Amino acid sequence: MKFSRRPPDEPEINLIPFIDVLLVVLIFLMLSTTYSRFTELQVNLPSADAEKLQDRPAEIIVSIAADGRYAVNRKAVDGRSVELLTAELAAAAAGRQDAVVIVSADAMAAHQSVINVLDASRRAGLARLTFASQSGSR
Repeated sequence: MKFSRRPPDEPEINLIPFIDVLLVVLIFLMLSTTYSRFTELQVNLPSADAEKLQDRPAEIIVSIAADGRYAVNRKAVDGRSVELLTAELAAAAAGRQDAVVIVSADAMAAHQSVINVLDASRRAGLARLTFASQSGSR
């Protein structure tokens, strides 16, 4: 008696059920997806087209760079603390309480830098503030 051995059948993966499951998952993901365009917040920033006012001697221009550095009347402030900025504003005002502080901030400056200028102006007793802007080209 001779027994012949056949090599065992190699297992194969049936791809049809796998494709069916993937199609069901794909349909589920397509139906449950939320689109981000409906959740975006549209913000239109203001622009100014007013003519520049004549320079007044009681203006204090505070410039804020994108990295948070300050300059009061084109003179750089050594540090970034509110106390140093308060001292520079008080020195620039020279005792005049009717001086107008013009905040000229870079578009990429942090909000905290602008808030620091507002706080320093309040501490220096300067209540008149305004913000500089570029004229709109629309």
